Amino acid sequence: MSKLSVRSFGLSIDGFGAGPSQSLENPLGVGGRALHEWAFNTRTFHAIHATTGEGGGTTGVDDDFMARGFENVGAWIIGRNMFGPIRGPWQDGSWKGWWGENPPYHTPVFVLTHHQREPLAMQGGTVFHFVTDGIHGALERARQAARGKELRLGGGISTIRQYLLAQLVDEMHLAYCPKLLGAGENLLLNIDLPALGYRIKAHTMSEDCMHVEITRT
Repeated sequence: MSKLSVRSFGLSIDGFGAGPSQSLENPLGVGGRALHEWAFNTRTFHAIHATTGEGGGTTGVDDDFMARGFENVGAWIIGRNMFGPIRGPWQDGSWKGWWGENPPYHTPVFVLTHHQREPLAMQGGTVFHFVTDGIHGALERARQAARGKELRLGGGISTIRQYLLAQLVDEMHLAYCPKLLGAGENLLLNIDLPALGYRIKAHTMSEDCMHVEITRT
């Protein structure tokens, strides 16, 4: 059965995975971008988001984790907030995500929402499917689409918390950055990971963050 994993998810030292007041101007919330600076400089990030003729980026520990995060992924699951800042019913089809015409997924992506919308095909093989029957329905559809490959749970915070509490996440890679947000969305607040069967598998330091790998026993 395909594993469901959280990969390359940035957190502040005080546990926040997104800043407050997400908006079109601040997709990751106020201050949230700082949690991902370790990733932005890597060769993998440059390659995924590069336009023709661009490249470069750093190698090393951070890049190794970024590259592993995209290996053998057959489908993604994300929350509606990660898809965009729009709330309520879909008024039209004009919003197509934060990423332009060629999103970095290149697989089926299942978006949790309470409002129906037709599938959205983008360049590069990404197809957004909007799922209205909850986390279990999205997981079942993603497993079928992945064809034996792994599933990546992309967030945001509320989405990951729901899957954690249901003990459906098999592995997590959290990148703890030396930042304090003070407010926003806290990933593990009031979640007892050991009681849910999770343990730390390994931790690795880089110059910019501490990479913590967590697995479910």
